[in-house]
Amino acid sequence: MTASLPESFSEERVTFTTHVDGRLVVVENVPARVCVETGEQLFSPAAVERIQELLWGGHEPARTIETPVFNFAA
Repeated sequence: MTASLPESFSEERVTFTTHVDGRLVVVENVPARVCVETGEQLFSPAAVERIQELLWGGHEPARTIETPVFNFAA
């Protein structure tokens, strides 16, 4: 068995992206613990609940952006 190194995390505000009904959705300024070695983002249960409320609660977005989409397979 190999010894694992302790991971270091920093408290940051990150941008969370997901797809809802085939549309890209962006949630900015989400508090997260971010692994300094891998960049993995960990969200608290409260942050996840707030994201879900924003996405499914009928809220108006702060703004709308247009983004290009490229097809890697083309």
